[in-house]
Amino acid sequence: MTTKRLSHSKQKIKFILALMIMAVTSSSPGFTLADDTAIPKPSFEDWLTVVLYEARESGLTSGRVETALNTITPNRRVIELDQKQPEFTQTFWAYLDSRVSSNRIERGRELLAQHRELLTGIEEKYRVQGRFLVALWGLETNFGSHLGGFPVIESLATLAYDDRRSDFFRSELFDALTILEENHVDIDDMVGSWAGAMGQPQFMPSTFSRYAVDEDDDGRKDIWGSLPDVFGSASNYLSGIGWDNKYTWGREIQLPTDFDLDQAALRIMKSLPSWEELGVRRIDGRSLPNTDIDAAVVLPAGHRGPAFLVYNNFEVILNWNRSLLYAISVGHLADRLIGLGPLKSPRRADSPLSRNEVTQLQERLNTLGYDAGEPDGQAGPRTRAALRAFQKENELPADGYTDKRAYEAVVEVAARISG
Repeated sequence: MTTKRLSHSKQKIKFILALMIMAVTSSSPGFTLADDTAIPKPSFEDWLTVVLYEARESGLTSGRVETALNTITPNRRVIELDQKQPEFTQTFWAYLDSRVSSNRIERGRELLAQHRELLTGIEEKYRVQGRFLVALWGLETNFGSHLGGFPVIESLATLAYDDRRSDFFRSELFDALTILEENHVDIDDMVGSWAGAMGQPQFMPSTFSRYAVDEDDDGRKDIWGSLPDVFGSASNYLSGIGWDNKYTWGREIQLPTDFDLDQAALRIMKSLPSWEELGVRRIDGRSLPNTDIDAAVVLPAGHRGPAFLVYNNFEVILNWNRSLLYAISVGHLADRLIGLGPLKSPRRADSPLSRNEVTQLQERLNTLGYDAGEPDGQAGPRTRAALRAFQKENELPADGYTDKRAYEAVVEVAARISG
């Protein structure tokens, strides 16, 4: 984009802005005037003109911001990645093994020792244990070695221009432009994931704006190159959303054979003595710790897989990434870094469902009267609730876990009823 193209008069800019507002509030990508003349969505170039105008009006007047916007075009690869869904879900053990590998454990232990002095000071200030910071660092960017190769401004502008989540990414774009305006990072170094997650902790710009800190006191909040800023910012975020360093994340447990699977849910918190009364034990059979803390039972691979008792810090990790498998991997890696052993639950065979199979599962659940929502190939909370209801009525273990067994059971019942 040339500088000349961004030098529209304010009158034209306001006109384009009005068109965009009308287009966004319209029920279709374009809209019509009174004489039924269709006006299409503004071009990316005109859309960027408005972004630059709004940036200037909000006080982002440095040449850094204009340079960043002058040099971008829509990135088709970003849209492809945003639309892409994995063909197969990943099983618990496959996910854990790939994230908590022997190489990552070994490297994490080395780095935990190497940066012990820094991490100790960070923990004293922010009250977040260093082993969890190193574990998150390892899972997010393999200890800073893979920051992502996408220019953040270009990615966010591409996603903000796209219709699907434009409001969210537009807000993130302006936060990213503010980071540039405040000179926390050079434009060429502002790289991240295709979705705009940045630096060694993979912060979205809005998270950076609220929680990033200048721990090394050099005038920049540099989550790309400064480990004090990386660890300080990650700690400030975790502490700010409720981390309690008096406790860990959770533990592997064994359940009694008559355990009520309805009790396995993050929303059901009980004291450790209450779980003890229900027959829950440590994985080695010993009693649970005599500690005044509430916990929830989670079954990331259904009733046949490992079981975990998780504390409030687990919920905090979920704020970083909403995946149960991710949060368990962070906690388990943090345990391995201080010498705790591997999980002890038996590794039972588990085959993932393809996206097409999940869609078929949802269609059949809907046909049978269990509301799984619009079939989309993604086993979200609504699908799991529908499957759990099906399992209960058919006297099956009601864990809501979408595996081959569940799929075959639903298909069999649907075929029997239809035939």
